[in-house]
This record gives sequence, structure tokens and C-alpha cells, in this order.
Amino acid sequence: MNAKNPVKIRFVKKWPASEIVGLYRAGGWWGPSDRPSQIREIISGSFVFAVAVDEKTRKAVGMGRVLSDGISDAYIQDVIVSPEYRGQKLGKKIILALTDYCIKKKIGWVGLVAESGTGEFYRRLGFNVMKGHTPMKLKGV
Repeated sequence: MNAKNPVKIRFVKKWPASEIVGLYRAGGWWGPSDRPSQIREIISGSFVFAVAVDEKTRKAVGMGRVLSDGISDAYIQDVIVSPEYRGQKLGKKIILALTDYCIKKKIGWVGLVAESGTGEFYRRLGFNVMKGHTPMKLKGV
């Protein structure tokens, strides 16, 4: 793939599972026990699902999604850019597309959990550390 091809961010209701699984695997978030059949539900269950599409190949080269009730709070999740497309500001484009969508829908609170080492990336896009709050996960899940 040529990393210089134009890329467009699209909001989708469905996308080929194999491409999305490939992105999850590129991000290190998809293991052998995960099923491609889950992709349809992941996309349809999201408030909005963004795919960065290489306009020449028509393949997904990045993605991100928002979970929300559509009224008050929104959480950005699963922002991934294919390794050969990194360094082209696609992660930034995906985040800005998702946050703009939430702002247009008048969502009053947009948050995310940043992986270690990514804080500065998100700070440059307008996110701040939530002082006095600690992200938590249910034990054993």
C-alpha cells in the first residue's frame, strides 16, 4: 500500500469485518479468541463509528468510535491507525471528526482513556487529565 494515497474519514453503519479486525490486531487489541462476527455489533452498537478510508484502495486504514447515550456523555474508544499510515495525522483527523460529531449532537461531556504515552497527543487535541478521577476496570473481566 502506498501511504501517500488520500484518506477520507467516513462515518459508517457497517464495514467489512476483516478490515476492522486487521486494525484491532494492528493496535494489539484483538486476540485469537475474538470473533470477526462481533464486528457488526461493535459498529452498530456505537454512537458513531469512523473509518479512515484510503481513497485509492477503498480499504480501512484507521478507525475510531464513540459510545454514548446521545444526550449527556460520550466516550471515545478504539482509535487505531494502520502502521503504514502512521505519521500522517490520521489519528488527529479521526479524533477531530469524532469530537466534532459529538459537539454537533450537543453532547455535554466527551472523554476517553488514554493509553500510556499518548497523553500529549490527546492534550494537543483539547483533552485534559481529569484531576481527582481514576479510570477503573472491573476485576477479572
